[in-house]
Amino acid sequence: MPNYWLFKSEPDVFSIQDLAAQPGRRTTWEGVRNYQARNFLRDDVRKGDGVLFYHSRSEPMCIAGTAEVVKAGYPDHFAWEAGHPYFDEASTESSPVWYMVDIRLQKSFSTPVTRRDLEKRPITQGMMVLRKGSRLSIQPVTEAEWNAVLELAAALENSHTKN
Repeated sequence: MPNYWLFKSEPDVFSIQDLAAQPGRRTTWEGVRNYQARNFLRDDVRKGDGVLFYHSRSEPMCIAGTAEVVKAGYPDHFAWEAGHPYFDEASTESSPVWYMVDIRLQKSFSTPVTRRDLEKRPITQGMMVLRKGSRLSIQPVTEAEWNAVLELAAALENSHTKN
């Protein structure tokens, strides 16, 4: 049984369109430097898990599509590269501090699911991403929330194509 997650990315840093342009529509999800999010990547995110790809710090902030985890957590080797933006001298090959996963694009939503869309539905109103002060870049999503987001995305796509 897969788990479900919401991964945040600033679209000017890495967007769902950037993911779609990657070879095999696949990329590493590296550079996470929050301990709680790191623990999710290291301990809980598994191959086959579903990912809601969330554009943060954008207008509007939204779920832009879905991805699948294709490689479970492993040490973030960028932390070992002096001069790299994700370098951390406390992290070493023998004692890694930070972890990453690999994801592959499943679907880009033609009409993204905005925060306002999520706030309108009872099932999605409680999502962590909507909580005041919630800044965690990797967040668990329930199966009911996952299914509601997919249904909402399909409904938005259908209403968009009818107009």
